Amino acid sequence: MISISLCMIVKDEELVLDRCLKSISDIVDEIIIVDTGSKDKTKLIAEKYTKKVYDFTWCDDFSKARNYSFSKATKDYIMWLDADDILLDKDRKKLNQLKKTLTKDVDIVMLRYNIAFDKLGNPIFSYNRERIIKNNKKYKWTGAVHEVIEPSGKVITKDIAITHKKEKAYATGRNLKIYEKLLSEGKNLDSRHKFYYARELYYNKKYNEAIKVFTEFLDSKDGWIENKINASIDLANCIYFTKKNDFDEVYDILINTFKYDIPRACICCELGRYFFLKNKYDIAIYWYKLATTLNMDISKGGFENIDYYGYIPYISICVCYYKLGKIEEANKYNEKAGKIKPSDDKYLYNKKYFEELI
Repeated sequence: MISISLCMIVKDEELVLDRCLKSISDIVDEIIIVDTGSKDKTKLIAEKYTKKVYDFTWCDDFSKARNYSFSKATKDYIMWLDADDILLDKDRKKLNQLKKTLTKDVDIVMLRYNIAFDKLGNPIFSYNRERIIKNNKKYKWTGAVHEVIEPSGKVITKDIAITHKKEKAYATGRNLKIYEKLLSEGKNLDSRHKFYYARELYYNKKYNEAIKVFTEFLDSKDGWIENKINASIDLANCIYFTKKNDFDEVYDILINTFKYDIPRACICCELGRYFFLKNKYDIAIYWYKLATTLNMDISKGGFENIDYYGYIPYISICVCYYKLGKIEEANKYNEKAGKIKPSDDKYLYNKKYFEELI
């Protein structure tokens, strides 16, 4: 059976750290906590679980902090978590079983990361991440922000989920400030970080700047396909926000994603949205219906929202048919949406409206 070191970097996480460590402390063989400047009870909570609590002077570089935590690991493999992550009971059992059966020729284990949920707690947004890494000093984190370990060697994917349960908002503009500092120092961003820099501009509502950087990223010959697809959606949103009624270029941006891969449900729904805003409801229905025929495949590693494959297109088709005056069809697709999310406010509102109307 393999041994596992859990390595974490933390700062002011007294609200969530105990919950995280309680969910995994009896599975891992070693816990290493690197504190980057907490002013609350984070370190006291960590010390209930391990004596290996270290200080690291924050230097606006997440990869340096994570590499420092990895340098303290002594077990066969290293697993990393953030303080607001937990393992649910079903995933604890799967991880225990993996620990018993994993062979040491495996270099990296990819696990699912569930980061957004509906009102009932069901995950709606997931992607795979490098989560368990062989401790052979070969693998290093890169990137001052949105840090990553590039998977290489023998990489496997397991059906085990890490559940991200955020309890507080991230510091506004933190990541953007790190990118701006790097640029002010004359650093060049590679394609991956150009994508994330554009996203930080977008999240901080600097839409015109984001449009420029997203366009540069999409025009470049390198860059991960999944990032190209997501950048296209984000770029489309920036254009909606800035150009209001003059957004014809959105269609070309979305259609251009088909050169990267077969149509994704997210792109089909965005094309549906484009035609809906153009009042071309029949065409919008076509794209929304196409989205419902596609299957989600998170094995490609991209960011996937399960709602694009059912709930979003169904509720959108409902509205399109209503706009066309086809009430029975609209009600039919509202009920399809309701089967997926029976307590959803939009579904319930529509249901009551159609019952009174019909």
